[in-house]
Amino acid sequence: MKLVKKIFNVLAILLFLVVIVIALFYRQEAYRLYKVVTFFEPENISENFREIESIFPTRLVPKSTQPYSFSYSNKEFVIPENFRHNDSIINTQSYLDYTLTDALLVIHNDSIIHEYYGNGFQSKDTHIAFSMSKSVVSALIGIAIEEGDIKSVQNTVTEYLPEFEGTGYDGVQIKEVLQMSSGVRFNEDYSDFFSDINIMGRYFAIGKPMRKFAKILIREREPGTYNQYVSIDTQVLGMILTKATGMSISEYMSKKLWEPIGAESDAFWIIDNEGMEFAVGGLNCTAKDYAKIGQLFLNLGEWDGKQVVPREWVIASITPDAPHLMPGIRPNAKSKDGYGYQWWIPLGADDEFNAQGIYTQFIYVDPNKDLVIVKLSSNYHFKTDTTGYFHDHEIALYRTIAKSLGLYY
Repeated sequence: MKLVKKIFNVLAILLFLVVIVIALFYRQEAYRLYKVVTFFEPENISENFREIESIFPTRLVPKSTQPYSFSYSNKEFVIPENFRHNDSIINTQSYLDYTLTDALLVIHNDSIIHEYYGNGFQSKDTHIAFSMSKSVVSALIGIAIEEGDIKSVQNTVTEYLPEFEGTGYDGVQIKEVLQMSSGVRFNEDYSDFFSDINIMGRYFAIGKPMRKFAKILIREREPGTYNQYVSIDTQVLGMILTKATGMSISEYMSKKLWEPIGAESDAFWIIDNEGMEFAVGGLNCTAKDYAKIGQLFLNLGEWDGKQVVPREWVIASITPDAPHLMPGIRPNAKSKDGYGYQWWIPLGADDEFNAQGIYTQFIYVDPNKDLVIVKLSSNYHFKTDTTGYFHDHEIALYRTIAKSLGLYY
């Protein structure tokens, strides 16, 4: 009995030493994994969303050498006290509180008419974009095509990334990837711990390259026939961009987008252990600089008299061009919203479009009203939303703000 106890004690000590050695060698990866697993806990979520640099390795996108600041309107604008969705009347401030709104910025006629910050956020704080990053990557792809680095949206993924031959992306057109119609099998359910999107997050957290994760995915449908949101599609677009331009996403964004639109603050991208940006959702910048992206697209890619993003690309980005991309309930799509080149067109839209990210991030653009709204949130309730509650309420809120402009302007 004493011998068994002694052996047990020795094994326990050895196990403890092994754990210590692993912790020493992989302490950063272990910390990152812990932070990702607890990233969305209610008590830490807002702080985490503005302190990404302390959790992940990042790459800087320097602010413009000629920064542009939105002016403030000299007319008083009051956000509507309530807004309606279907038969419900929702108190606006209660909704902003419930969705843990970190920033709400309303730009009308190129001027700030409303600015709100919550949960400790300030105007100079950066906030993670999540999937709003996809819309920025799309803009960069459009610039690269205009400049000839990428030949055409009809080119295939494997023409630029031959290493993807034999994967789910073999022979898929860039256009089909842009339109979330790659046909690749991918479970985007955030409430499912074992979904592809959550496995991808943990994969990234321990430092594994997104390139390897993208290669394991397989074909589920014929490309270009079904609109299914596949986040990793944008990572593939990012890889094409870096291969074609010879620059990182951060470098290209700095030169072709951030400098021309007069970004006031540094932005940054989360990167993996190969130094590749997390194109899926790793952009971080301020609310005002997100608003500049919205304003740029409202102006059809023009900024201060210069065509930054090709006009035709902007139009294609916000114009569904096939049955599976049109807004509405349809058998060949999972979402009721329409889709362009990594931009959303909400159901019932006149000319509205938006970029959006999980946990309730939005850049909403209404050209007819000359309106851009940015909402950044730490909405931890999002993870349990399986009905589109927050999406539908966000659009209803923005449309109410748009309608109320007539009372002031």
